Amino acid sequence: MQQGDGNGKPLNDMRSFFIVWAGQVFSLLGSAMSRFALTIWAYQVTGQATALTTMAFFAFGPEVFMSPFAGALVDRWNRKFTMALADIATGVSTLAMLVLLLLGNLQIWHVYIAVAFAGFFTSFQWPAYAASITLMVPKTQYARASAMISLAESGTGILAPLLAASLIGIIGVAGIFGLDILTLLLALGALLIARIPQPRQSEEGKKARGSFLKESFFGFKYIFTRPSFLGLQTVFLLGNMLSGIAGILLSPMILAKTGQNATILGATESIGGLGGVLGGLVLSLWGGPKKKTHGVFLGWALSSLFGFFLIGIGGNFFWWAVGSFIGTFISPLINASNQAIWQSKVPPDIQGKVFSIRRLIAQVVAPISMLVAGPLADKVFEPLMINQSLTSPLGRIFGNGPGAGMSFLIALMGLLVALVGFGAYLFPAIRNVEKIIPDHDAQMVIEPEKEPVS
Repeated sequence: MQQGDGNGKPLNDMRSFFIVWAGQVFSLLGSAMSRFALTIWAYQVTGQATALTTMAFFAFGPEVFMSPFAGALVDRWNRKFTMALADIATGVSTLAMLVLLLLGNLQIWHVYIAVAFAGFFTSFQWPAYAASITLMVPKTQYARASAMISLAESGTGILAPLLAASLIGIIGVAGIFGLDILTLLLALGALLIARIPQPRQSEEGKKARGSFLKESFFGFKYIFTRPSFLGLQTVFLLGNMLSGIAGILLSPMILAKTGQNATILGATESIGGLGGVLGGLVLSLWGGPKKKTHGVFLGWALSSLFGFFLIGIGGNFFWWAVGSFIGTFISPLINASNQAIWQSKVPPDIQGKVFSIRRLIAQVVAPISMLVAGPLADKVFEPLMINQSLTSPLGRIFGNGPGAGMSFLIALMGLLVALVGFGAYLFPAIRNVEKIIPDHDAQMVIEPEKEPVS
C-alpha cells in the first residue's frame, strides 16, 4: 500500500515534517519555560510537593481520559485543523494565567483549572501529530522521525530551565508566560504553511466506521483482540505508573535538599535535557535497533536505573546531574522504538482511534500516580526518614533531612520500573510482537489451491 496525501498523490519528501517539527521546537521551548516557572511559583506559594503533583494531575488527567473521544474525532477531522486547535487552546490557557498574575489575583486553584483546560485540548494534539507523521515520512524513517521529536523535547529541556531560571528574576513569571504565547504563535505559523496529508481509507477503517461512540471505543477492540499489542501497552502502563511517582518528585526533592535553589534545579534539568539531545541525535543517525522491542524493554530498564535509582541514592548535584544525563540519554530509545512498531503495524486511517486508546492504556494510571505521589512523600516517606538515625542503613544512604524521604521513594520506584523492563522478556507474545503482527502495508496474497492438471 502506498502512502499518499488523501488525494491519491504519494508523499515523497519530509519537507512538511521538518516544518511542523521546527514549529514544535519553539512551542515546546515556551511550554517548558512556563512549566519551570510554575513549578518555582507553586512551591514558593505552598512549600509542599502535593501542590506540584496536584498541578501535574490536572494537566495530565484530562488529556488521558479524553483520549478515546479525541482519537475518534482526529480520524474524522482535518488533522491540521486539529493540531491548530490544540495550540490555540494552550495559548488561551497561558494568556488567562498571565492576566490573573498581572492583576495580582493568580491562585493555585486558578492554575489547576488553566492546565486542565489545556490538557483537555492537548488530548487531540498527540494522536493527530503521531498519525500525520505516518504519512509525512517513509516507513523506514519512522524511528528516526520519533527520535527527532525526542531530540526536540530534550533540546528544549536544556534551554528552558536555564533560560527560565535566569529570566525569572528579571522578567518574572509573567514575562515567561508572554514568551510562551509568542512561541505558540510561531508554531501555529509553521503549521499553517505545512502540508498535512489525510489518509486513504483501509479495510480496517471501513470496519471502524459507525456512530461516534463506536468509533471512540474501536481502539479497545483493535488492541484487545491482539494480545501482543495489549501486552506491549501493559509494559508502558506499569512503567508509567511507577515512574510517574518518581518523576513528579524530582523537582521538589531537589528544591527541598537545596533550600529552594532554582539555579541547581535548572542546571540539573538542563543537563538531563543535554542527555536527551545527545540520545535523540544518536538515535536519529542510527535509527534504533533492528528489533524494536529491545529498544523498548532495555530502554525502560536502564533509563529507570540511572534516571531514578541513581538520582535517589545520590545525595548531591553531581549524582543528580549524572543520573539525569544518562537516564534521558537512553529515554528516546523507548518511545521511538515503540512508535515505530505501532506506525508500521496499524493502518494510517485508524491510527487516531488506535493511538488514542493505546495512550489511554499506557497512561491511565499516571494521573493517579501523580495525585498520590505528593501525599505519599509528604505524609509517609518524609516523616519516615526524619525519624531515621544517620547510622541506620536507610539513614546512611538517604540521610534524614528535608527531601530524604522523596529520595528513598524515587530510588525504590526506579528499581521497580527496571523489573518491569527486564520482566517483559519473559512473555513471548510481547517479546515477538514484531513477528506476530503484520505490517499494515504488507501484501499478503494467498493463492487458492488448484486441482492437478491431468
